[in-house]
Amino acid sequence: MTDQRPIEDEASLLEQPLPDGISRALAHTGASASRRIVIVGGGFGGLACAQALGNSDATVTVIDRRNHNLFQPLLYQVATAELSPADISEPIRRTLGRYENIHVMLAEVTGIDTARRLVKTGDGPSVPYDTLVLATGSVYNYFGHDEWREFAPGLKTIHEARQIRQRLLTAFEKAEVATDPEEKKALLTCVVIGGGPTGVEMAGAIAELGRFMITRDFRALAPDYLKVLLVEAGPRILAQFPENLTDYARRTLEKMGVEVRTGEAIEAIGADHVVMAGRTVKVGCVVWGAGVKASPAARWLGKEPGPGGRLPVEPNLAVKGVEHVYALGDTALGVGEGGKALPALAQVAKQQGRHLGRELRRIGRGPGAVRPFHFNNRGNTAVIGRNAAIFDFGRWTLKGRLAWVLWAIVHVYLLVNFEKKLLVSLQWFWRYLSRQRGARIIDEEAQGLVVERRPQPAGGQTREQGA
Repeated sequence: MTDQRPIEDEASLLEQPLPDGISRALAHTGASASRRIVIVGGGFGGLACAQALGNSDATVTVIDRRNHNLFQPLLYQVATAELSPADISEPIRRTLGRYENIHVMLAEVTGIDTARRLVKTGDGPSVPYDTLVLATGSVYNYFGHDEWREFAPGLKTIHEARQIRQRLLTAFEKAEVATDPEEKKALLTCVVIGGGPTGVEMAGAIAELGRFMITRDFRALAPDYLKVLLVEAGPRILAQFPENLTDYARRTLEKMGVEVRTGEAIEAIGADHVVMAGRTVKVGCVVWGAGVKASPAARWLGKEPGPGGRLPVEPNLAVKGVEHVYALGDTALGVGEGGKALPALAQVAKQQGRHLGRELRRIGRGPGAVRPFHFNNRGNTAVIGRNAAIFDFGRWTLKGRLAWVLWAIVHVYLLVNFEKKLLVSLQWFWRYLSRQRGARIIDEEAQGLVVERRPQPAGGQTREQGA
């Protein structure tokens, strides 16, 4: 299927005025108005696709409701005061600014008119397209309990990471001045829900941060006041990894002081407590990492989503049953070798985006169709703590210090530009030597970042939490 040909019935579309910025881009670059490629989402997949189309003869519009791209795999380090938000994020306009044919639009998409080929935005104009690329990512799934979001933020945005950091640091300050030992222990109890890579990384980072601060900076606290609980409803943590790596991760976490609880589901979450397996645990901070669901792209297209809310796609990433629309990353339900669904990983999204961008660029130069995408698995990884990580390459595995070094190299490589790579590398090196955390700032003016500890009714329905 070739999506670059002019639309057969263009009358209604051509009546739609282009946003001023896109019109200026067309006039400046001389790009053909009949080759309008719209990319919704400025994450790994969307940016990779846009960069592959940079300075081509197509007019490319990237729409995102945030003005920055974000390296989510390191967001837990923002939440635990190891990095600042600026270390792992960059304005989309800066990333794509060197490409004259790419226009960036800050807007929230509210719907898609596939008949007229229009992307509808909330407050801005509709944007016409010849080819549409959906790379909208995913959000955390609270399994029908969206009211828990207030008390248990996830790790998908800078705001959520700042919420967690604010609550963690505030809990330590309150525990320092509390006179009741039981209140101190409650404030220093942190619950991480979900035993996937995010949950494991977060639990290990909280344990390291807490023990360092208690040992060095807080005179009225003792190490045994700190309790970090990692809760997973399934039979084991890191279920997507081989069992030998899972066992290593659990042993390492327990040596760090993390209490791993498997086979226990969350029943209720309040401002100062969590109910799991019929028991109420008083807490100072709760972090959610128990499963994700795709963005509302399926609803925009009027399509029935697949598992996890993802859009079923053809081997060439075209959305099944919808012409001229492709999907990438967490939005897409693609199938890899052996008929298994491709995982929702950064490397998948980047490879898909690069492939699709190159293919759209290629077929713009002449007749053709987008060729099938083939995923090159470069391994799955999770960091547990200082000098401890796991790597699964399929045929062989790696764990311990060497895996930790490789994890660091891979994550630095994936950062968006050289400046970020250098900055993060230097900070990691210094903090490895000094063990200091450089972003331990509490914003006293922040609103909505700290939940007041107030009595909450216990109860609720038991839900399975996946990693």
